[in-house]
Amino acid sequence: MSKISKFFKGGGSAGSKGRRGPSPQEALARLRETEEMLSKKQEYLETRIERELALARQHGTKNKRAALQALKRKKRYEKQLNQIDGTLSTIEFQREALENSHTNTEVLKNMGYAAQAMKKVHENMDLNKIDDLMQDITEQQDVAQEISDAISNRGTFGDEFDE
Repeated sequence: MSKISKFFKGGGSAGSKGRRGPSPQEALARLRETEEMLSKKQEYLETRIERELALARQHGTKNKRAALQALKRKKRYEKQLNQIDGTLSTIEFQREALENSHTNTEVLKNMGYAAQAMKKVHENMDLNKIDDLMQDITEQQDVAQEISDAISNRGTFGDEFDE
């Protein structure tokens, strides 16, 4: 395969990693890095807007051309700032969705793990054995109640003898 086709088809070891896709942690880290970069760019544009506004005020009526140019640059910076705001909102939404998806995946894995554990515990249980055990327990409780009743009825103990 030629170098050009490898480049465009994603051949080689880098391509095999791309097919697997990034882990959620890697994607979250990249989204956070992008958010930080855009936030810094926002701060930079805000200072540039303030600077252009100050420049326009400084030129005021003395140099109308320079003041208009400063206002035009300010307008461009504001447009870029609005675009960055929209991009940041989209990235934040995507990051939150990815975090929620990752959480849901982990919860689902843990629920599957718990289901397997319950299945393993229930393997050793037989429903017929449980019914037999419950009947034995009920019978023994009845016997214990009869013994308790017999012991507690001492008033009739003396009346049962025939003279």
